[in-house]
Amino acid sequence: MENILITGSMGQIGSELILSLRNIYGKDRVIASDFRTPSESTKEFWEPFESIDVTNRENLEQVVKKYNIDTIFHMAALLSAVGEKNPQKAWNVNMGGLYNVLEVARECKVAQIFNPTSIAVFGPETPRDQTPQDTILTPTTMYGVTKVSGELLCNYYVRRFDMDIRGVRFPGIISSETPPGGGTTDYAVAIFYDAVKTKKYTCFVKEDTVLPMMYMPDAIQGIIQLMKADKSRLKHYSNFNLASMSFSAKELEKEIKKHIPEFECTYAPDFRQQIADSWPRSIDDSAAREEWDWKPSYDLASMTKDMLEKLTIRHEQGTL
Repeated sequence: MENILITGSMGQIGSELILSLRNIYGKDRVIASDFRTPSESTKEFWEPFESIDVTNRENLEQVVKKYNIDTIFHMAALLSAVGEKNPQKAWNVNMGGLYNVLEVARECKVAQIFNPTSIAVFGPETPRDQTPQDTILTPTTMYGVTKVSGELLCNYYVRRFDMDIRGVRFPGIISSETPPGGGTTDYAVAIFYDAVKTKKYTCFVKEDTVLPMMYMPDAIQGIIQLMKADKSRLKHYSNFNLASMSFSAKELEKEIKKHIPEFECTYAPDFRQQIADSWPRSIDDSAAREEWDWKPSYDLASMTKDMLEKLTIRHEQGTL
């Protein structure tokens, strides 16, 4: 990795991935990009920055050539709940954007691409407990449809053009730095923010809803570790199952109450409950563990403690 481009760098994962990559490779070698423009007060933080609409292939190609990019982390996407409200836009951004990234990378001879996928690729017919690496993919959301299509497209480019494209099926990602971004698992992020700010939260899934989750530091470590992995060890490429922990909304509430006893949580399931019910409760990630030594560092207890400590500091500083 010499010159790195991150699309969607102002999103939940991208905004933290860029910090880690710049710490490793240097700020000037990691180019941030997004369809949004940084505010004047944050401009210096994001630079070097390029405004990129991934659905505009010409725009993307200009940036890749300008910086002689050899590695792309393609993080730009519309998430599940947002995608259900505008499925046409979700297809255009998620699939049109990925196709443009792959074609520009092929033509410009980009050495490596990371394209994240999601547990949204699974559906009602998929085994919900210890969901296998290679299994039935029947998603019920446009987001899931684009992620399955994206996995297939990436694998096609690997086989057809011998490109190095890697990706993981992320579970719900929990972050102390970035607020919820429109996903079905966002309750597990918002609950922490509201616990610290107001000591109350109304959850949009039922209390017994169990979903796979991951703390952001593990997610970032997983991305970097996979991209550094010896290609000769990999049997899979763009669709690794990745797991860390699984818990119900009620279990998370109880864990938070160990630190904030007065915290109150009520449950009012909305349209996202149906999405959650189509997703796995737990994931078998043995392929990632065997092929590139994946191993998460956080469990529910250690994540909850760290999240609340960090959010409390931000709240006291007035930055939450």
